[in-house]
Amino acid sequence: MAERNEMDISIDKFIHEPARLLILAHLATKEASEVSFNDLKSALDMTAGNLSVQLRNLEEVGYIKVDKAIEKRKTVTRVSMKPQGYEAFMQYLDNMEKIIRTIKD
Repeated sequence: MAERNEMDISIDKFIHEPARLLILAHLATKEASEVSFNDLKSALDMTAGNLSVQLRNLEEVGYIKVDKAIEKRKTVTRVSMKPQGYEAFMQYLDNMEKIIRTIKD
């Protein structure tokens, strides 16, 4: 049996965490360039607490932007992906595609 070459591909473990991966995937779509906290929570079927923690983590590394505003006497939280986050997510996807191609070949 032939030995496989070691893969020289790194995976961003920060993005690879399932909740953060789902958040970034959702924000990377053109339709969701900016989304409210509640819409994101519903779309991803996450609890408010888990979503808050993951958004804070993503914001701390500069991948997303979180804005709060008062609309109709209510605080509305809006989330959007920053260019740095988009680039990191696209690199993550490229690396995953390389791994998949290597396995299939």
